[in-house]
Amino acid sequence: QVQLVESGGGLVQTGARLRLSCTASGGTFSRYAMGWFRQTAGKEREFVASISWSGGTTYYADSVKGRFTISRDTAENTVHLQMNSLNPEDTAVYYCAADPWGRVRHGTADYDYWGQGTQVTVSS
Repeated sequence: QVQLVESGGGLVQTGARLRLSCTASGGTFSRYAMGWFRQTAGKEREFVASISWSGGTTYYADSVKGRFTISRDTAENTVHLQMNSLNPEDTAVYYCAADPWGRVRHGTADYDYWGQGTQVTVSS
């Protein structure tokens, strides 16, 4: 069973930077496409970024393009989300997700495994 554990969330001010990490265990991380999603109370979980199994292909939501960067470290079974120029609209619980089929997709239904989430709060 694949397990994903996120870390790195916290409370920051507008304009700050944060780096989220997600460590995978129990599966073949090197074959998985990975994604980051976020969710606020009363709203659906939304796509943030995804990365192919090789790391060679990445996709971003328009709202974070140019500010966030997704990367992976296969040796450490970890995927990162570097978040710069944070603003209050980025406040959410951030979830890491894995697709063992290696497809780089944008929908929540495309991912089989999910972490428990990490809270990011950006104050104005």
